[in-house]
Amino acid sequence: MIELARRVRFCVSQASEASDRGRDRPASAYAGWPGMIGVGAFYELEVTCRGEPSADTGYLLNISNIDAAVHATAIPIIEEVFGGRSEHDPGRVLANIFRAVESALDPEVVAIRWWLSPYYSVAIEETAMDRVLISQQFEFSAAHRLHSPDLDEAENRRTFGKCNNPSGHGHNYRLEPIVSTPLSSTDGPAKFGLQHLEQIVNETVIKRFDHTHLNLDTVEFAHLNPTVEHIAKVCYDLLEPRIADAGGRLVRLRVWETEKSSCTYPADSGQR
Repeated sequence: MIELARRVRFCVSQASEASDRGRDRPASAYAGWPGMIGVGAFYELEVTCRGEPSADTGYLLNISNIDAAVHATAIPIIEEVFGGRSEHDPGRVLANIFRAVESALDPEVVAIRWWLSPYYSVAIEETAMDRVLISQQFEFSAAHRLHSPDLDEAENRRTFGKCNNPSGHGHNYRLEPIVSTPLSSTDGPAKFGLQHLEQIVNETVIKRFDHTHLNLDTVEFAHLNPTVEHIAKVCYDLLEPRIADAGGRLVRLRVWETEKSSCTYPADSGQR
């Protein structure tokens, strides 16, 4: 049993005449198709399928079939709500997309993730069709010094190198909480949505840690070495009860210390 994921990029526009569906589709367009004409929105959908590869071809399915299913079923749904004046919950829109794409594909569709921006996405998994996963990235800037009181000065320098600089050093941290929330039962705004997540993260993490020296200015790291591992767990522990009180469930949280280094807590949550 394997899983195959395919990401499809495309643009939609409020002006129906701006659609380029009638044009020849480019053989390979990194920016996706339909392309942008005038003012519109750029989206990405990632469809994940599960099954056994064919003994003849080695394919689970031809990825062009996923592309065709998204273009035939998903994009028209998004185009229909894009130009509307009423507020639409993206989770409910994605639930409709999931059912439409699933009916157009064989083998099994197990998950679809919709990037509404490069940093904000919603996802639905076939094991929990009554819930939606909301993901958004945030950032804060902070200084820290990596130093363990259980090690002597020489061992601290050997272990942490330049990160043991007595005056500390700084990072632009990026964090991404993944929140599971009940799927809205109406076409209006969800009980827990992006606006709630943004408010909670801003009040709980950003205002607390942004432009601070973590070792010197925060109670959380006064006696805790502010490694990215510890930062991820501390942020999770701060956010989890606030998100629960607002009606969501924090599944996991990822923190990037640099573009090349990140930590996710908890490591195994049973969710993508």
